[in-house]
Amino acid sequence: MASLLHQAVPALRRAAPRLSKEFFTCSARLAPASAAPLPKPLPQGPVFRALRWQSTHALKGRQSPLGALANELRRDAPAKAVENVKKSSFPETSDKSVAYWLLGSAVSVFGIVVFGGLTRLTESGLSITEWRPVTGSRPPMSQDDWDSEFAKYRASPEFQLLNPRMTLEEFKKIYWMEWTHRLWGRFIGITFLLPTMYFIARRKVSKPMAWKLVGICGMIGFQGLIGWWMVASGLKDDLFAPGSHPRVSQYRLTAHLGAAFLVYCSMIVSGLSILRERRWVSDPAAAEKVIATLQHPNLRPFRRYVSALTCLVFVTAMSGALVAGLDAGLIYNEFPWMGLGLTPPKKELFDDFYSRKSDRSDLWWRNILENPSLVQLDHRCLAMTTFTAIMALFAYSRFHPRVRAAVPASAKKGLTGVVHMAWVQVALGISTLIYMVPTHLAATHQAGALALLTTSVLLWSRLRTPGRLVKMVRTKSASTSVNKATPYLAKNAAPKR
Repeated sequence: MASLLHQAVPALRRAAPRLSKEFFTCSARLAPASAAPLPKPLPQGPVFRALRWQSTHALKGRQSPLGALANELRRDAPAKAVENVKKSSFPETSDKSVAYWLLGSAVSVFGIVVFGGLTRLTESGLSITEWRPVTGSRPPMSQDDWDSEFAKYRASPEFQLLNPRMTLEEFKKIYWMEWTHRLWGRFIGITFLLPTMYFIARRKVSKPMAWKLVGICGMIGFQGLIGWWMVASGLKDDLFAPGSHPRVSQYRLTAHLGAAFLVYCSMIVSGLSILRERRWVSDPAAAEKVIATLQHPNLRPFRRYVSALTCLVFVTAMSGALVAGLDAGLIYNEFPWMGLGLTPPKKELFDDFYSRKSDRSDLWWRNILENPSLVQLDHRCLAMTTFTAIMALFAYSRFHPRVRAAVPASAKKGLTGVVHMAWVQVALGISTLIYMVPTHLAATHQAGALALLTTSVLLWSRLRTPGRLVKMVRTKSASTSVNKATPYLAKNAAPKR
C-alpha cells in the first residue's frame, strides 16, 4: 500500500492543473461545447479511477444551499406578485396628484371659514330665508325676483326687530354676502365629490384612502345640512329671548364651525399622509431611520402631550364660537380685568335667569353655555391655558435632556411654528376684545384660530407612525434587500453536474 501511494504522488502532481480546471470552473463561464476543445484524457490507474468516481457521484444531482435559495426566490417572487395583484386592484400608495388636490381643497375650506365669519359679523347670514340646494344657486335676475326675496326677509324676526328701515339696496348687500357663502360651499362639495369618484374609479388611491375620501364627502354634505339647521334657528323667535337681538343658536353655530374645522383637518392630514407615504416607500432605508427615531421610548410622552394640546386648541376654538354666537365679546372689553376683578361677580356668573327647571338642576351647565359673562370668562381661561400649555411644551422639548435628544428636527420646527402662531393669536384676541369686536379684527382672530389648529395638526402628523405605513416600509425594505441579494446568490451558486 505504501509503495502504491509512493508511485501515485508524482502522478497526482502532474495531473493537478487539469483536475482544478475540470472540477472548479463554472459551466456558465465555459465556451460552447461545439467550440471548446476536448479535454486531455486523465491518467489511468486505480487511484485516478477512484477519484473520478467519488467526484462524479458527489456532485451529480446535487446543488449548493446558496443556489437552491436563489432558485427558490426567483420562482416564488412572480407568483406572490400575481397573488397580491389579484387580491386588490387598488394601488399600494396613492397618486401624488391626490395629495395636491386635497391640500388645495383644504385651502378653499380655510377661505370659506374666514368668509363665513365675515358673513356672520355683517349680519348677512339670515338674508336668505330658504334652503334650496340646487335652484338656490341661481341669484335673483329681475326686479320681481328681488322684490320677492326682500318680501321674504321682511317677514323674518331679524328685519322686524333689527332692520325695520332697511331698503332694497341695503338688502342686496347682505344678500350677496350670504349667497356667495352658500355658492362657495356648493363649489367645495362639487369639486370634492367629482374628483373623488374619478380617483377611485381610475384606482389612483389606495383602498384606505378611498374610504377616507368617501368619509370626507359625507362630512361635507352633512356640513351643508348643519348650515341650514343653524340658519333656521335664527328665523324663529322662540329660539331666543323675546325682544332680544335676533341671532342663530350658539349651539348650532358651534356645530357648524366645528364641522368645518374637522373637514379642513381631515383634508390636511390625508394630503400630508400621501406625500409622506410616497416619500418613505421610495426610500425605505431612510424611512427606517425616521421610524426608529419616532418610535423611541423617550419620545412617547412628548407625542401624548402634542395630541392633548391639539385637542385643547380645538376646544378653545369652539368656546370662541360660543362667544360669537352670544355676542359675548361686546361686554367686559378690557384685559385682563373683567370689571373690578379678574372675574365678574359670582351672582352674575351663575344667574338663576338662565335656569329652566324649578329645581335649578341645569343652573351650572346652562350658565356655562348660555350666560355671556361666564362664556367669555371660559374662553379667556381656555385661551390662557392653551397658551401656557404651548409654552410649557416648548420648554419641555428644549430643556429636558432625554426629550431634547429624542425630538427630531422636523418636530422642533413644527413646535416653533405653534409657539409663534400662539403669540399672534393671543395678540389678536386681546385686540379684538379691547376694540369692541371690529369686523376686520374679529375675522382675523377667527382665521388665527384655524391657523393655530393647523400648526398643531402639522406637528401632530409629523410625530405619527401609522402601522400600515410602517408595515409597507419594512416590506419594501425587505424586498429591496432580497432583490440585491438574489444576483449575488445566483452568481455564487454551484452548477449542476
